[in-house]
Amino acid sequence: MKFRSWFLFMLLFLMTAVNAQIKNPVKFRFSINELGDNQYEAVLDGTLEKGWHIYSRDIPEDTGIPTEYKVSGKNIELIGKFVETGKKHTEFSEAFGGTIVYYSNSAGFKQKFKLKDGTKPADVVAEIMYQTCDDRVCLAPNTLEFNKTITPKGATAETATEEKTEKAGDSLAPIVDTLETEVKQTAAPVTATSSLDPKQLKIESIDFKKPLTDCGTGETKVDENYWTYLFLGFIGGLIALLTPCVFPMIPLTVSFFTKGSKDKAKGKRDALVYGFFILLIFVLLSVPFHLIDGIAGNIFNEISTSVWLNIAFFIIFIFFAGSFFGYYDITLPSSIANKSSKAEEAGGLIGIFFMALTLVIVSFSCTGPILGSLLGSAVTGSANVPMLLTFALAGFGLAWAIVFGLLALFPQALQSLPKSGGWMNTVKVVLGFVELALALKFLSKADLVSKTFFIKRELFIAIWIIVAIGLTIYLFGLIRFPHDDKKPKISLTRKIIGVLGLGFVIYLIQGLIPAERPKLQLLSGILPPLNVSYFHDEKDGILGMHPEHDFFKAVEIAKKENKPILIDFTGYGCENCRKMEEFVWSEADILPILQNDIVLASLYVDDKEELPEDQKTKIDLGDGQMKKVQTIGDRWSLFQQVNFNNNSQPHYVLITPDGKVINTPVSGYMEKEKFKKFLECGVNFYKNNK
Repeated sequence: MKFRSWFLFMLLFLMTAVNAQIKNPVKFRFSINELGDNQYEAVLDGTLEKGWHIYSRDIPEDTGIPTEYKVSGKNIELIGKFVETGKKHTEFSEAFGGTIVYYSNSAGFKQKFKLKDGTKPADVVAEIMYQTCDDRVCLAPNTLEFNKTITPKGATAETATEEKTEKAGDSLAPIVDTLETEVKQTAAPVTATSSLDPKQLKIESIDFKKPLTDCGTGETKVDENYWTYLFLGFIGGLIALLTPCVFPMIPLTVSFFTKGSKDKAKGKRDALVYGFFILLIFVLLSVPFHLIDGIAGNIFNEISTSVWLNIAFFIIFIFFAGSFFGYYDITLPSSIANKSSKAEEAGGLIGIFFMALTLVIVSFSCTGPILGSLLGSAVTGSANVPMLLTFALAGFGLAWAIVFGLLALFPQALQSLPKSGGWMNTVKVVLGFVELALALKFLSKADLVSKTFFIKRELFIAIWIIVAIGLTIYLFGLIRFPHDDKKPKISLTRKIIGVLGLGFVIYLIQGLIPAERPKLQLLSGILPPLNVSYFHDEKDGILGMHPEHDFFKAVEIAKKENKPILIDFTGYGCENCRKMEEFVWSEADILPILQNDIVLASLYVDDKEELPEDQKTKIDLGDGQMKKVQTIGDRWSLFQQVNFNNNSQPHYVLITPDGKVINTPVSGYMEKEKFKKFLECGVNFYKNNK
């Protein structure tokens, strides 16, 4: 017991180094409500920081960590099961291949109980095990304990038996500063000893604040992808300009302003205003989505996880494809266009505005499916739907505004535009094939959400191959659609695109062949997850690798092979960890580094295997809260906090075999180039200095 006490004091002292890196985004308040008739309610209310969420107990298996709330005591008898309170959210997770259920902002847990003997007091112990995540990282699962004594009226108060614990205070701070010398003397060096030895919690040589080198890596900021959607919208707008509904109107509209006005300068100004109004109208189309989001903040996450919504999008996209193929037209009611056209007669700015609105309305049969694709992509796959839609629609309108504005300023450029003709219908048909391919994404997502898993990764790829072959033979003139010429002229551009389509078919075929390393990285996030496959086997490990799950065994291997160690603080329920493994680790220029140049130590902070009884303990956090150290996961979680001042996952650290941090650790889901730079920085430094 003497050694155990020493270990606790050592741990408490080490936690003085914990600062803002140790995240604690949820605060709990424990209370007991008297319900009458000898019944009570143990209530635990949690308040979460903005952007963080806590999983519900109803989360599906093999996803996140479900919250568990237990109430116990010698003189109490539970009534039913605990209930959760607060606004429950559901969201589809690409990484887990299923729906996750969670609470944000606040979460509550209630458990009813009654006293076995209403004449005696009762010590009530409430324990919660939970995990918190945001869009980038998941924190290690945490277990807290709360204690309260209730004394019924007329009962004789008794002193509750207190379990001996070491006082840690707020944020695991120590109560005695005089332990500093003792901790420094007892901190352990890196040696190959048992991974369950408590004295190995702190590694003497590790100092994350003083890496051996640094290459500009560090904490990753959240990427909201706004500029990506602006770019995609801009490209969509340019493509829409080439369709039969819009392209013929370009010279007519520009000529109206440049030749229809006696004052040419005024005509050019009006044309620029016209372009601005086009941009404004497309941006205004996103306003309803902001209003909906303000009324029901999580509605887009909720509808994106709906099986029926994704099936509906699948049907809509098939419908869009049929329109692009020329079997029917999708138009708004003619009365809307007529009213807008009539309002143009007002003249001035109002008239120009309605001219722009009329263009948007009458071109809907071509632009509608493209805008629908942007809408579907944002609603079913992104976090901040309204803002992403605003950027996408702004990009779409910006493309039109720039084209109309530049042509108004330089009307002579109209002469260089290609003449209208059958090529415009070819553009529409190509878009039809694109819509068919995108439609399958929504059907696949419905399949993943419902966990039927009918559409395996290989089946998805095979269907895309068929669509790509159809596009290729169309471009070479072997098949035609209703609005195509009977004897279409196969232009050089069409042949080039056809060859590219054939190349895409060849690219897709490799995805049907089993391989140790995942292929089709360009389509990651579109294809079903790697584990939804006819060839997947749990014994295959992570991308063919079998990382060590014990830090000290990894040290032994690293010393023998003379390689640096990549510590991967991860979790079985960590969504961002799975995303990194599938979308970043699998990259062709990342995987060889992981396989050949480092020793991978994946330490699971949610590992449920229990520690030996003599190594289990509790740390008093104050305010009736106690931190339990019961499992291997608890141990690796504290190992991460004590040595690296961080408690988020994924968290990556490169160290030498003798325990020195090579470069600045990185956390969270990040783009490939940042992770590659982190790896190459550390590996190259080690190779040049070993």
